[in-house]
Amino acid sequence: MMPLFAVICRDKPGALHIRMATRDAHLAHIRDSGIVTYAGPFLQDGQMCGSLVVLDTTDLAAAQAWADADPYKAADLFVSVEVIEWKKVVG
Repeated sequence: MMPLFAVICRDKPGALHIRMATRDAHLAHIRDSGIVTYAGPFLQDGQMCGSLVVLDTTDLAAAQAWADADPYKAADLFVSVEVIEWKKVVG
């Protein structure tokens, strides 16, 4: 098993329309990359407001490259993106 990396993204306030317009392309990126272990949106007051994606890939550079290629990033959805190595302990 390769190392795991968490991609932690926070949406810009009021950007739900960008998320929804780009969602199909984002989900295709997840599906087609073959390295996503877990993925899902953060929720606040019932609305999507960010993303958590866990990648199983070779190194931090590969994880960062995945995050940089995310259609959400190209659509300027995020106010912040953090990519950090993550260790699975439970589950």
